[in-house]
Amino acid sequence: MEFRRGHLRYFITVADEEQITRAARKLHIAQPALSQAIAQLESDVGVELLTRHARGVTLTAAGEVFLTKARAAVSAWTDAVATAQSLAQGRPGTIEFGFVGSPPALDSPGPLEAFAASHPLIDVRYREIQFPSLPTADWLAEVDLAVCHAPPPGADTWTQVLRREPRVVLAPKRHHLAEQREVTVAEVIDEVFIGFHPSVEPGWAGFWSLDDHRGAPPSHMTRDRAANAQEVLASLAARSAITTVPASVAHVIVNVLAGVVAITLRGAEPATVMLVGREDRRSSSVDAFLAFAANAPAPRSSAAREKRRPGAADAL
Repeated sequence: MEFRRGHLRYFITVADEEQITRAARKLHIAQPALSQAIAQLESDVGVELLTRHARGVTLTAAGEVFLTKARAAVSAWTDAVATAQSLAQGRPGTIEFGFVGSPPALDSPGPLEAFAASHPLIDVRYREIQFPSLPTADWLAEVDLAVCHAPPPGADTWTQVLRREPRVVLAPKRHHLAEQREVTVAEVIDEVFIGFHPSVEPGWAGFWSLDDHRGAPPSHMTRDRAANAQEVLASLAARSAITTVPASVAHVIVNVLAGVVAITLRGAEPATVMLVGREDRRSSSVDAFLAFAANAPAPRSSAAREKRRPGAADAL
């Protein structure tokens, strides 16, 4: 069978979007052309990969297995091309890597060290950025890619999911919840939460105040106007209020700030940690990083944190 990298990429997008119409829009191709490409791919492999229904498509059992292999094949191709281009240029590439909250190297040093070792001609430069604002492309103007919980999508931006991890409550040690090892959403939903700056995208900010479970902003918020992680930490130090963060972020914070505790939160939808960037800043170096990230195993510390139940005085 002839290798059709484009058809594999189309199949991956359809599987991710669970609908051919949305996938065609994302790929900027006509829906009939996409349907024909998927049909050709199924003919080539000799097995049905997708089940079509009124709401869209779902993967067949064979499709589930094939999807894993397709991701690996496309990532390996992209990685090989990016590496060859960097070598051909004879000069190092650079990635301006934005992060929200804790630096990636503190949470997941292993994968970043492995990327540096396998791509010695790519220089990754880390930059802390403000919390997401609209439009997303403007928020990303100074970096090639960023890592954070899902920011608002944009037609001129791309995203790649890294992992999903539980939300954890952060509270000052003087808070009445600080001695709890774990709490439920119902137990904290009416607490006082840290306030965010109006420039921060409301949906993104509200996620950390459990708006997705409450259906509205908290009844009680501090008057703070936090626009970045440092300002949230300052509020935690000065107020008797809480916020939620991904488990990986909590792991870093409780190890560097003695006055803050992390409490397991039960019943909350997990945070989706992803890479995001502007289409007009996408480069061979960025593609190489995306290919590497797609094949890299989840950080061991993240998996361990999900199994362990951190108490108020514990590191995650």
